[in-house]
Amino acid sequence: MIRLCGIRKRFGENLVLRGVDLDVPEGHVTALIGPSGSGKSTLLRTANLLELPEAGSIEIGDHRVVFEDGIKPQPSAILNIRRQTGMVFQNFQLFPHRSVVANVMEGLVTVWKWPTDKAKRHALELLEKVGMSDKGDAWPATLSGGQQQRVAIARAIAASPTLLLCDEPTSALDPELAAEVVEVLSSLAAEGTTMLMATHDLRLAARVADQVAFLEGGQIVEQGPPERMFSHPSDPRTIRFVRTLSASTEADGQTH
Repeated sequence: MIRLCGIRKRFGENLVLRGVDLDVPEGHVTALIGPSGSGKSTLLRTANLLELPEAGSIEIGDHRVVFEDGIKPQPSAILNIRRQTGMVFQNFQLFPHRSVVANVMEGLVTVWKWPTDKAKRHALELLEKVGMSDKGDAWPATLSGGQQQRVAIARAIAASPTLLLCDEPTSALDPELAAEVVEVLSSLAAEGTTMLMATHDLRLAARVADQVAFLEGGQIVEQGPPERMFSHPSDPRTIRFVRTLSASTEADGQTH
């Protein structure tokens, strides 16, 4: 079980997360949805401590860190949490000066100290898994957005993290390229990869997620299985948001 308890985070005077509690069961996918500024990406980034909360606790696997205002956790405790996670960013964040296979190998060699030959073999296996086995020697700039995101996913899962974090993994892509990424994430979900993702893509959440949490104003307003959250939400705020996002998704589909 991955557990976030009482997570509070502010930027200056802006309280972005207001004591959020969230459990992510192992082997399941949880999708965070909500309007821009609701706190979903910040919550995602606190899960691997790219953002340090002022209060609350984070538990991943056998590691737990407690936060108190004004007291920074030990670097070793932060590193233990980060080593349990892999991160897929909205804009891919590939190293432009490294080949595709070198991007996937990077963390294995520099962080985990794998021998180069072993890391390369594993990286090539992962590239095959995400449908990119023929692009190992390519440079990121020569790839489409969907291809870059698939490489980024391979890099994120290279060290077999306990939790895969995905921050708007399809939002920078047009619908056709987004479909490639949804396919890869669906395969990982079917294999039992534990995921927490922030997304505006209802199709991605509906296909991949086991539970959906709707955030507004730094709080989880409602959560449940996607079929209920998207068809029969109970909170008026969730109803308004899903209607707006559904209308946007339909218009997007007609445009393309």
